[in-house]
Amino acid sequence: MIDYKSQLKGLCVVEISGESCANCLTLMPILKDICDARTDVKLVHIEADYSTTELMEEWEITKVPTILLVEDGEIFARCAGYQPEEILELWIDAKIEERKGK
Repeated sequence: MIDYKSQLKGLCVVEISGESCANCLTLMPILKDICDARTDVKLVHIEADYSTTELMEEWEITKVPTILLVEDGEIFARCAGYQPEEILELWIDAKIEERKGK
């Protein structure tokens, strides 16, 4: 099993998707573009399957796609379901700014 938690250093956008989920497949390149345009975040992809069941339960993931914003392993924002690119980008910006303000 991959140790995903060890990948969550610094500020990360964690994309949790399912292999046969059409919305997840549509969202992947959008999230990659958003994260590639930023210098302050890293994109981490996690497939929700039998090998990640424990992690999904711990993180309370009930649907895919789910996007988590994580800083040094701590989840500080989550968004479930497909979101259009503009909305997603605004949400990520707002949540990161909110986090920096604390």
